[in-house]
Amino acid sequence: MKLFRPDPRARGIAAQDNERTRSPAEMVLATSLWLAGIGNIALWMRLPQLPELDNLHGLWFGLVFAIGIAAANGACLSLFAWRWTLKPAITLMLFAAGIAAHFMLAYGVVIDSTMMLNALQSDVREAHDLFSWRLLAMVLVVAVLPTIWVWRMPQRVSSLPRQLVANVLCCVLALGVVTVIIMSMYQQASSLMRNHTKLRYMINPLNSVWAVGELAAGRVRHPNMAPVPIGLDARLQAPPAGAGKPPLVLLVLGETARSDHFSLNGYARPTNPELARENVVSFRNAWSCGTNTAASVPCMFSHLGREHFDGRNANDENLLDVMQRAGLAVLWIDNQSGCKGVCARVQHVSTTADTDPTLCAAGPCFDEIMLRELDRQMGELPAGRGANGIVVVLHQIGSHGPAYYRRTPPAFKRFMPECESNALQDCGNAAVINAFDNTLLYTDHFLASAIHWLSRHEESHATALMYVSDHGESLGENNLFLHGLPYHLAPDAQKHVPWITWLSPAYERRLRVGTACLRKQRDAKLSHDHYFHSVLGLLGVDTTLYDPKLDLFNSCKGRSG
Repeated sequence: MKLFRPDPRARGIAAQDNERTRSPAEMVLATSLWLAGIGNIALWMRLPQLPELDNLHGLWFGLVFAIGIAAANGACLSLFAWRWTLKPAITLMLFAAGIAAHFMLAYGVVIDSTMMLNALQSDVREAHDLFSWRLLAMVLVVAVLPTIWVWRMPQRVSSLPRQLVANVLCCVLALGVVTVIIMSMYQQASSLMRNHTKLRYMINPLNSVWAVGELAAGRVRHPNMAPVPIGLDARLQAPPAGAGKPPLVLLVLGETARSDHFSLNGYARPTNPELARENVVSFRNAWSCGTNTAASVPCMFSHLGREHFDGRNANDENLLDVMQRAGLAVLWIDNQSGCKGVCARVQHVSTTADTDPTLCAAGPCFDEIMLRELDRQMGELPAGRGANGIVVVLHQIGSHGPAYYRRTPPAFKRFMPECESNALQDCGNAAVINAFDNTLLYTDHFLASAIHWLSRHEESHATALMYVSDHGESLGENNLFLHGLPYHLAPDAQKHVPWITWLSPAYERRLRVGTACLRKQRDAKLSHDHYFHSVLGLLGVDTTLYDPKLDLFNSCKGRSG
């Protein structure tokens, strides 16, 4: 009988193949160390700048902190350390880290749920403005090169029970390392995070993982179902005797405008030359509901106010629904990346596909495009509602960055030289401010043009305009650019917004409010919480939702001066 003996050459080949492969645990460890080191370059550049860590002890703290981050990354990846899921999971983590690292370094932003939501809701135009060779280089180094290594490396395959045990052990070991590190440095770490809250949003890419988890949890709390009706008792008040013309109101929703850069509010530069010639009131102490469009716009059109909006248990209808229910014709015109769901149940149009050779020649249309077809669009509203009054919301692209230079026609590039790049850190601070101020100069022209458009309709309507920006903008102060920091961390520049009101003489009579009286209130503190109630008060909509204490017009009703 001939016994079978394994070929020693076959055993050698198998051993060589086994050496070339990598176990899931090895791939998780390598990726976690890479993410903790190179992927967190923004964090490691920030730590030495803190007064508590500008010494040798800070170096030790950073090393231990990095080990903790690597362990936390490893715990996350261990959950996906299976044959068909590990490499895709590693790829997602690497690209999330690369993209986030660029924006944290370039603009000083951090990654939280509102920033993530804003990114997910961005359109192609906004994404194009954010693209740069710096972004490409960062993603190449942090994500592309290690991803190529991961996909070229053969992954060792084990049986299901064996892999399950290995994954559990890896996850438990990683969590154990995190626990030991937290316990050993809890006092210093908690003090550091308390004094420098921004750090917790810079741990990359765990910040993105946490943000996505928060958004998913929000989806569970607020499922995508029909909103709860509000203002079921809404009705229009009868106008005063002799003021029977129906209202025609433009609600201009600004984008990224700073109150302290409006010359109407005391800014040294003449950024509002045209509005200065109009009978407007600029409220100088107004504050936003959020620091980005996705947070601010739904909040300011809600009746809940900032304090209760995020903690709501259901999706409610909004201001536009209440106005429409009261019998008004409502139209939303968008020159931005959408209304964030606010205009879902009213007539709305977008300028995205417009091709005007003057206003859209350089890419995204300038804001005046929203006035071009406004008469026609207004004529297409339901006639019955139009007889009661018309409200048009004009959603600007305004001062949307970082490509401020693309927001202004050549005639409004008055402050020069301006930054002509979306890599704002490459421009001098003066050039960035010049480019931003030029956008405000054009917004001034757009608002004045809207007032002139309203003036042409004064024979048939009582006309009014209200302009409020959704949030502000950082322009390099403390190495911060753009917007979107968590509200409790954001500087005033991202929250202090302009609020401008214009009433025609006919509207003053209809509302029984004098502009002179309003001007005396221009330093009163306002916020987006006042917006819902002030618009209802402006339009004379009665509902139990209305709170006169939050109506900026209420204290001046019946007073001309």
